[in-house]
Parts: sequence; structure tokens; C-alpha cells
Amino acid sequence: MDFNDNEEQARFRSEVKDWLAANAGPKREGLMAGNQENRYQQAVDWYHKRYDAGYSCLTWPKEYGGQGLTQLHQVIWNQEVSNYGEPDEYFVIGIGNCGPALMAYASEEMKKELLPRMARADDIWCQLFSEPGAGSDVAGLSTKATKDGDGWKLNGQKIWTSGAQYSRYGVILTRTDPTVSKYRGLTMFMIDLQQAGVEVKPIKQIDGGAHFNEVFFNDAVVPDSYRLGGVNEGWGAALTVLMNERLANASAAPDGFEDFFNWAKSAELDGKPASEDPIVRDKLATWYSQHAGVKATTFRMITAVSKGGVPGAEGSLGKLVGASMNQDIANFVIDQLDSAGQLTDDESTPYGGHFQSAVLMAAGIRLAGGTDEIMRNIIAEQVLGLPQEPRADKGVPFNEIPSGNTA
Repeated sequence: MDFNDNEEQARFRSEVKDWLAANAGPKREGLMAGNQENRYQQAVDWYHKRYDAGYSCLTWPKEYGGQGLTQLHQVIWNQEVSNYGEPDEYFVIGIGNCGPALMAYASEEMKKELLPRMARADDIWCQLFSEPGAGSDVAGLSTKATKDGDGWKLNGQKIWTSGAQYSRYGVILTRTDPTVSKYRGLTMFMIDLQQAGVEVKPIKQIDGGAHFNEVFFNDAVVPDSYRLGGVNEGWGAALTVLMNERLANASAAPDGFEDFFNWAKSAELDGKPASEDPIVRDKLATWYSQHAGVKATTFRMITAVSKGGVPGAEGSLGKLVGASMNQDIANFVIDQLDSAGQLTDDESTPYGGHFQSAVLMAAGIRLAGGTDEIMRNIIAEQVLGLPQEPRADKGVPFNEIPSGNTA
């Protein structure tokens, strides 16, 4: 793994730097939850500007709205854009998760029609996997897709769907055969969320925002041409989404270290620079080592992908370490702010309320994309090669698995 740019990468970095300096806005001190609608529109405008300049979806083929470059070019972009205040990762779920699913399973006609619109944020996409009874155990879902003439009729509910209220399309995992094991009776589709039979309800969060949603399906009809992969082969298609989710989250998920480092450089504790406090210095050393370790692991995964590999389970390491570290950092800084840590929307709120918002969101980040326990299981089984956790439902038809529903 070589961290130095080669000649072509150095030229690309220089071009990116020049373009960002001329087009990107400065970093903001904080972002309060009430700005959600404004931030969404800023993201749409930013993606339009990126796409029109040739910097959107760098690793996608050109015929689908990308630039046909490598993951290392994407790393360079991520490094440089992090110096600015643009919402560059705002649509990471659609582009990072749904885009690869369409590239792998949609027809060529659909790919050429839909992917460039996704890349430019003309159409927003969401991922419809989790349900009230199937969160960490995605394969336990019960939303049904029943064959209906030349199409399929969908009934059920999804929850915790990020950005659904802004989305035109989604990628949805459904159950098409309850008489086989839960992994073998699934089928994946794309769906138009503005059609009849689909209802989106935003969920108000503790920080005042509504990033997540419930989505209800009541006889929503999907044409068979919207099917992504074979009938009852949806688990394999879902793994394509989840593998790319790990890669996307590895580069987008916050671990909080940069914010903590900047706070330590600027803050004072008891009249002295915070960076001179022995506890702060100990935290800096501990969290830097974790930050650097996650960064190196991410680069190893990206290097493997750039050489033709696929995103691996090692991406779960970044999620496991980074999400808990982000929560610990937010709580630590709020403690140092004393009574000022209670402020959230006053003009005197320290650091624009960044750490207050981080405290409120950090626990949810540890759940989103897989809980800590799920991440540990993935790492144990798929990275370390340890025996699988015993499962009572292994090989049992889905409709014979006991549940709390006695109706």
C-alpha cells in the first residue's frame, strides 16, 4: 500500500484542488437540525455542480454518468473536499448502495436512463431493507411481493429508511416465498416511491430532525422489469448492496477525531489550552491511534477494490470502531463544556452546536448499518474465520419460524 500519489494522481489532485478552491464553500462551525431542508437543497445544488464539472461518481463507467476512474481517485477527492463545507456525502446511500445494485442487475436500458440521473441528484434513491421485526436480521423481513399478472404486488412496511421523504426511487428487498428458508425466499426490486400504494412518514428524531422514515406498501404494483436479480435470489443481490454499503460507509462515517483535534487546539480548560491537559492529551493519543488504524484499514480495502477485488467484511471494522469512538468523543467534549453543553440553538452555543448534535445522533449511528454486535459477528466469522454463531432457524422454512405474532 503506497500512500504517495503517482504522476497521474498528483495531476488529478491538483485539478481537484483548483476546482474546489473556485467552487466549494468554507467549512461551517456547526449544523443545527432545523437546517435539514436547507441542507438537502444545498446537497442537490452541490451534486449538480459536481456532475456538470465531471467530478460525480468518479468510479462509475462514463456511460452511466461516472468518470471511469479508480477508487484511489475517489480517495483523493474525499481528502480534498473534506477541507470544505459542502454536503459531499449527503446522497451516499443511493449512490453507494443502490447504484451498484442497478449496475449489477438492471437492464442496460435502465442503467443508461437512471444512473446518470442518480449521479447528478436529479433523482434521489433510498434503501428499503429494515422492518419493525427485521432490523439487524435483515433476512427476517416479511414485506411480501406477490406475482400479479406481468408484475408484482407489494404489501408491508419498512422503517429507518434514510432520506425516503426526498426519494423518487428505492431498492427494496421483499419476501416472495415463505415456504423456504428465510435467505432463499427473497427477491429484490426497484420501486417508484411516488406511485399509488406507497406512503412515506418521516420519523421525528431526538435532535429535532427527521432523517429516517417509515414507508408503507399497500398493493403497490411493480413491473417485473423492475426486478433486480432472479426470483428468490434476492439475498445474493442484497449482499451486493451490503458489501458496497461497507465501502461507502468506510469513507463517509464519522469517527469524530478531526473535530476533537480541532477542539483541543482551540479550547481552554481552567484558563489553560486544552491541549496541555493530561486527560485531553491521553484521549488524543488513544483516539488518534484508533483513527489511524481505521484509516489504514480503509485504505487497504480501497486498494484491494482498485485492483479488482470486491468490498470485504473488513469494512465492518471502521463502523465498529469509528461509531463508538464518535460517541465517546462527543460525550467527552460536552462534559468539558460544562453548562454550555446544554445549549443547542442559542447564538452563544459553542462550536455551532456541533457536539450537542453529535451526542444526540451518535447512538443512532451505532445502530444504522448494523449494530455493534452484528459488526462483531461479521468480523469474527468473515475476517477472523471463527465458527458461525449457532442459529435455531437455520434451514427452517420462514413460515415455520416461531414469532411473537399469534394472529
